[in-house]
Amino acid sequence: MSIKIFAITGSTRKNSSNFKILKFISENINREFEVEIFEDLEELPHFNPDLDNESPPEKVISFRNKIAQADGILICTPEYVFSLPGSLKNALEWCVSTTVFANKKTGLITASASGEMGHQQLLLIMKTLEAKFENDDSLLIQGVRGKIDEEGKMINSQTLEAMQLFIKDFENQF
Repeated sequence: MSIKIFAITGSTRKNSSNFKILKFISENINREFEVEIFEDLEELPHFNPDLDNESPPEKVISFRNKIAQADGILICTPEYVFSLPGSLKNALEWCVSTTVFANKKTGLITASASGEMGHQQLLLIMKTLEAKFENDDSLLIQGVRGKIDEEGKMINSQTLEAMQLFIKDFENQF
C-alpha cells in the first residue's frame, strides 16, 4: 500500500526550479511513497468568497479533493516580491473555509533568490490552515538557481545534503 503525497509547486513557470525540486523528491523518496505533482495553479479561478459556497468551481473542488485524499502534502515555492506567488496564495485561500489541511502531514520548501520573507509567510499560512509540520519539515533554499542545474540535478553538496535530510524527516512523519 503506497503513501499518497500531493505536491504543489508555487511557480507557474514550466520546468521551474521548484518543479525540479519536487521531481527530485519524487525520484529520491522511499518507494512506498507515490508523489503527484500539481502544476496547474494558473487554472484555479481567482478566489472569491461569493463563490466559496456549497458548489464552488469544479477546478477548486478537484484541487481540494486531491489535498483531502492525500496522506501528505509537499509545497515548494519561490518568493515573489518578498511574499508568496499570488497563484499559490490564491490556491491556499480556496482552502481556508475547509479543513482539508487540518492535521495533514506537510513538508514546506521555499526555493528562491532570498526567500526568507516568503518562507515565513508560507509557514504562517500553513499554521493558519492547521497543516501538521515541524521545523524539520521545512526548508529554505536561497540562491536556488546556482544550486540545481537544468536537468534538476543538485549541483551544490550542501543543498543535496539538506534535501536528503528533508526527505528523510518527511518520510519519518508517516
